[in-house]
Amino acid sequence: MTVVGTVRPEEIRRKRADNFRPAARLAAVIRPATLLLAGILSSFSAHAQQDLPEPFADPSRLVAIGGSLTEIVYALGEEELLAARDSTSIFPPQVRELPDIGYMRQLSPEGVLSVAPTAILALEGSGPPETMDVLAKGSVPLVRVPEEFDRDGILNKIRIVGAALGKTQKAEKLAASVGAEIDQAEAVTRGIAERKRVLFILSNQDGRILASGTGTAADGIIRMAGGLNAVSAFPGYKQVSAEAIIEARPDVILMMNRGGGLDVGDEELFANAAIAATSAGRNKAVVRMDGSYLLGFGPRTAGAIRDLAAALYGASIANRP
Repeated sequence: MTVVGTVRPEEIRRKRADNFRPAARLAAVIRPATLLLAGILSSFSAHAQQDLPEPFADPSRLVAIGGSLTEIVYALGEEELLAARDSTSIFPPQVRELPDIGYMRQLSPEGVLSVAPTAILALEGSGPPETMDVLAKGSVPLVRVPEEFDRDGILNKIRIVGAALGKTQKAEKLAASVGAEIDQAEAVTRGIAERKRVLFILSNQDGRILASGTGTAADGIIRMAGGLNAVSAFPGYKQVSAEAIIEARPDVILMMNRGGGLDVGDEELFANAAIAATSAGRNKAVVRMDGSYLLGFGPRTAGAIRDLAAALYGASIANRP
């Protein structure tokens, strides 16, 4: 099914709502193998535990840098600890009432420390590096949380945040729940034989298109929703030529809703000659979703997977068990 026109997640959700004991010899073989396996698992568990941070001594004035980390704090029920947020932390809506220390990649030490934090959680990519170096050498405990754009990466973030806050058991329960939801969401597209080729456009300024290659949040969510990233020639986000767009052969264009007059309208998007020459252009196939929801890789990602899959392959797919 071809996606025609602009598909928005709220439309998808509305449609979704409608709808014998062993012999001695065998025991001698199995027992050593079982003990070996138990040892491996025990070693693995111990290693995983070592990777978790020690709890903050005092998390009573917590600064969370990175939208997904803030969402995890809320999902753990520890939002009362938050003293401030960065500008990417916009969900749940009430988090906007907290002081904003600035954009996570353009922070200043003074801005972060101005809210008198007792603990700092910072997502990988927070910066600039000079600021993070100053904070790491300061007196306020800082935990940096790695970012990986897949299911295990999300669960790892949950466990690290939980450990830092001294809420390991709550974090394990949340990780189990979120993991199960993601598994169910990814399963809905498992039987699709013909995968949509998706071109994620980060920006389109004066016809210059900045697109996602591999190893990005966009690349991760496209794959988790059952699509194929149309661009695999480079990692990260890069400006692409008209020839590269045509060679990518996208079936669907994927973009973020930015708001504030920053969105590129359909008319301007499909006026681009290279895009117009693709299947996505001919069919006016574009999907727009909230950026923090689509690319956040946090507790809400299972919903984003389902919504994107439904936009790519039809709303009925979201109702699959």
